[in-house]
Amino acid sequence: MKVRVTVMLKDGVLDPQGKAVGHALHVLGFGGVGEVRIGRVIELELDETDPAAAREKADAMARGLLANLVIEDFVTEVVA
Repeated sequence: MKVRVTVMLKDGVLDPQGKAVGHALHVLGFGGVGEVRIGRVIELELDETDPAAAREKADAMARGLLANLVIEDFVTEVVA
Protein backbone atom coordinates (compact mmCIF):
# COMPACT_ATOMS: atom_id res chain seq x y z
CA MET A 1 0.00 0.00 0.00
CA LYS A 2 1.34 3.43 -0.91
CA VAL A 3 1.23 6.26 1.62
CA ARG A 4 2.21 9.86 0.95
CA VAL A 5 3.65 12.01 3.75
CA THR A 6 3.72 15.77 3.12
CA VAL A 7 6.00 17.74 5.44
CA MET A 8 5.80 21.54 5.65
CA LEU A 9 7.26 24.17 7.95
CA LYS A 10 4.82 25.32 10.60
CA ASP A 11 3.14 28.69 10.19
CA GLY A 12 5.37 31.37 11.64
CA VAL A 13 8.62 29.50 10.95
CA LEU A 14 10.90 31.43 8.60
CA ASP A 15 11.26 29.73 5.20
CA PRO A 16 14.41 31.17 3.55
CA GLN A 17 14.20 28.73 0.65
CA GLY A 18 10.61 29.78 -0.01
CA LYS A 19 11.65 33.46 0.13
CA ALA A 20 14.43 32.81 -2.40
CA VAL A 21 12.08 30.98 -4.77
CA GLY A 22 9.47 33.73 -4.42
CA HIS A 23 12.08 36.38 -5.24
CA ALA A 24 13.36 34.38 -8.22
CA LEU A 25 9.83 34.01 -9.59
CA HIS A 26 9.36 37.77 -9.35
CA VAL A 27 12.70 38.40 -11.12
CA LEU A 28 11.66 36.00 -13.89
CA GLY A 29 8.52 38.05 -14.46
CA PHE A 30 5.96 35.88 -12.70
CA GLY A 31 3.84 38.52 -11.01
CA GLY A 32 1.02 37.99 -8.57
CA VAL A 33 2.83 35.36 -6.50
CA GLY A 34 2.28 35.77 -2.79
CA GLU A 35 4.06 33.83 -0.09
CA VAL A 36 6.01 30.76 -1.23
CA ARG A 37 6.55 27.86 1.19
CA ILE A 38 8.82 24.92 0.41
CA GLY A 39 8.13 21.45 1.77
CA ARG A 40 8.77 17.86 0.82
CA VAL A 41 6.74 14.83 -0.16
CA ILE A 42 7.77 11.31 0.85
CA GLU A 43 6.05 8.31 -0.71
CA LEU A 44 6.25 5.04 1.18
CA GLU A 45 5.37 1.60 -0.16
CA LEU A 46 4.27 -0.37 2.90
CA ASP A 47 3.56 -4.08 3.32
CA GLU A 48 0.10 -3.40 4.67
CA THR A 49 -3.39 -4.20 3.42
CA ASP A 50 -5.42 -2.17 5.91
CA PRO A 51 -5.49 1.55 5.02
CA ALA A 52 -5.94 2.63 8.67
CA ALA A 53 -2.94 0.53 9.76
CA ALA A 54 -0.84 1.87 6.87
CA ARG A 55 -1.67 5.44 7.81
CA GLU A 56 -0.94 4.77 11.48
CA LYS A 57 2.44 3.28 10.56
CA ALA A 58 3.26 6.27 8.31
CA ASP A 59 2.23 8.68 11.11
CA ALA A 60 4.64 6.91 13.47
CA MET A 61 7.43 7.13 10.87
CA ALA A 62 6.77 10.83 10.36
CA ARG A 63 6.79 11.55 14.10
CA GLY A 64 9.93 9.46 14.63
CA LEU A 65 12.07 10.46 11.65
CA LEU A 66 10.50 12.15 8.64
CA ALA A 67 9.41 15.42 10.28
CA ASN A 68 11.05 17.68 12.86
CA LEU A 69 7.98 18.28 15.02
CA VAL A 70 9.48 21.38 16.60
CA ILE A 71 9.33 23.32 13.33
CA GLU A 72 7.37 21.11 10.90
CA ASP A 73 3.86 19.73 10.48
CA PHE A 74 2.98 16.67 8.43
CA VAL A 75 -0.03 15.12 6.74
CA THR A 76 -0.32 11.48 5.73
CA GLU A 77 -2.65 10.07 3.08
CA VAL A 78 -3.14 6.59 1.68
CA VAL A 79 -2.89 6.88 -2.12
CA ALA A 80 -3.02 3.26 -3.31
